Amino acid sequence: MLKNEIKKSHFALIMSVLHLLFFHFSFYGFVFDNIESKSLNGVFLIISLVILMIAANFFAFYLFLSIHRYLGKFLLILSFLINSVATYFVNTYSVIIDESMISNILNTNFEESSAFFSFKLIVYFVFTGILPSIYIFKVKILPDTLKKFATISSLTLVFMLVLAFANATNWLWIDKNSKQLGGLAMPWSYAVNTSLFYVHEAQKNKKEILLPDATIKDQEKSVVVLVIGESARRENFSLYGYSKNTNPLLSKVENLYHFDANSCATYTTAGVKCILEHTPSDDLYEILPNYLYRNNVDVIWRTTNWGEPPVHIEKYQDKQALQNKCQGENCAYDEVLLTGLKEEILASKKNKVLVVLHTSTSHGPTYNKKYPPQFETFAPVCNSVELANCSKEELINAYDNTIVYTDYILYQVIENLKQLKDYKSTMLFVSDHGESLGEKNLYMHGVPMSFAPKEQYEIPFIVWLSDNSKQLKTNKELSQQNVFHSVLKFLNIESPIYNESMNIYK
Repeated sequence: MLKNEIKKSHFALIMSVLHLLFFHFSFYGFVFDNIESKSLNGVFLIISLVILMIAANFFAFYLFLSIHRYLGKFLLILSFLINSVATYFVNTYSVIIDESMISNILNTNFEESSAFFSFKLIVYFVFTGILPSIYIFKVKILPDTLKKFATISSLTLVFMLVLAFANATNWLWIDKNSKQLGGLAMPWSYAVNTSLFYVHEAQKNKKEILLPDATIKDQEKSVVVLVIGESARRENFSLYGYSKNTNPLLSKVENLYHFDANSCATYTTAGVKCILEHTPSDDLYEILPNYLYRNNVDVIWRTTNWGEPPVHIEKYQDKQALQNKCQGENCAYDEVLLTGLKEEILASKKNKVLVVLHTSTSHGPTYNKKYPPQFETFAPVCNSVELANCSKEELINAYDNTIVYTDYILYQVIENLKQLKDYKSTMLFVSDHGESLGEKNLYMHGVPMSFAPKEQYEIPFIVWLSDNSKQLKTNKELSQQNVFHSVLKFLNIESPIYNESMNIYK
């Protein structure tokens, strides 16, 4: 039974052991799955990692409690509360809390994050977050002398160093799996990676680097519609040979072409940035819509999503603004992006038009809520945010219905463009990344590219051309990087940064 009064060192040790028991099931599950657990070295490594985890957390907790007991209590309560939520996502969706996942979390809007709310999350939060926090708040911690603090801290550090060097033969394995191990260790995963995220954000250019000026070479009316897909993985498009007919409309469209492509990343912010930039870079160069807008192209950005780099144009329209102009029961879905689109293009006073439609159609976990009821082509579907609780058939059916709805939206875009007789027009559909649907016990996306499964980066790249416009080169495989230069080519815009090898049009 837990005492109402407790020595500081004993309290720090108990808190460390609770952290091990509550929050590291996935950590040690990963270790067991990736070593010879029955070998002598494997057993030694597992025991060492258990002891090191307890020792490292003990040292941190003891240090903060010694600086000031209220500071230590506050950080411990914060740690248990955050750990409870983080562990829910790690155990439920097999996510890794690395720097890219921190970026996802900090850039997620309320509508998207609320989709993860479930009874299981409440259970995690109450039993591994709130209840320990109540005890931490109420317990009286007895102080240690400065001499005792110095002795215990020094011995703990020396012990950790000795144990680390005793595992010298395992350093290579630990280094190889450092991202997974670091992303599953609580609270170090989010504490360290949040710090790294803000350090790297501070290093980025606060203002985007402007590209050299461009020149529009003719006055021919041309329009490009770039549709940025969300979590659309290639293998579930029947255009690419999928056994279920998820593209009933596009499969009948003339002048439609599809290409294999890989995304630059497995999360939205990096994937969208890659689609819109002229070259892969950690710097923030002027992105495609900003560049064309500055060079006298009419640019329209419509979005039901989030996570794009800063867009500096006049006609930026989010979901709420579009819904205000939309009528009908499907305005809550991605069809809202098409509201008055043809009329807005026709009303343009410029001859060159770029339209970007940033969709959210296939974003999990609530796939079944991403399409209108009439698009539930495949049934039964998964109705839970806890994807592992659904059968494989239910989960894939729900996801496939989002692809059927994507097919419909792209078809409607093409039908709109066909009516613009005075324009040469093209549509590009490129997804920001792919999606895991339970393969290797992984769900959704965000796994670091260094070990991401193909489902999270193999994406569709679909192109449609009007009869009176350009033709395509013989392309076998494309990338998100082809978009920037292909749009310049189609609109006949000359620029010093244009790369002909990255253009898909003749």
